Amino acid sequence: MAKRGRKRKSKNRQAEEGRIAGAEARQQQQAVVASVVRLADPLCRAEGLELVHVEYQREPGGVTLRIYLDRPGGVTLDDCVEVSRQLEDVLDVHAKDLPPYRLEVSSPGIDRPIGKIEDYNRFAGRQAKIRVATPVNGRKNFTGVLAGVVGDTIQLQMDDTVVCLDFSDILKARLINFNGEH
Repeated sequence: MAKRGRKRKSKNRQAEEGRIAGAEARQQQQAVVASVVRLADPLCRAEGLELVHVEYQREPGGVTLRIYLDRPGGVTLDDCVEVSRQLEDVLDVHAKDLPPYRLEVSSPGIDRPIGKIEDYNRFAGRQAKIRVATPVNGRKNFTGVLAGVVGDTIQLQMDDTVVCLDFSDILKARLINFNGEH
């Protein structure tokens, strides 16, 4: 009896399928974040808060929806609790199709996330860590000083060079040792 041979996928094909799956997951994640921002931003503004950033990601304990809030002088625990309660109700009504998730609402902390393009100008001159999806000059992780925005391109000063990063390609960006705006 002859054995049937199984065709093996080439390593290149496996890598390509992995990239495609990763891109699709990123697009789905971005769609969820955009939907949550659309629902949470008016709620935060009504409370006198800034919606700094929204993260939606798989973690060891399941999926986490993380909301970062701020205001001049900082946010309190009561601010976070109030927004969490209201946002939970809003999401239950308007985002029923989300898979189960854990909602976290907090201040941005010392390594403040940067999520809006206008924040790259707002925090120009501050040190930041940025991670991109597509390598730039063979790298995906960058640390330097924010040097502003030109169109949809973020400029990051690294030693003697300025690196240009496409805003839509940024996966994660955070200020380093940010101690609030004074």
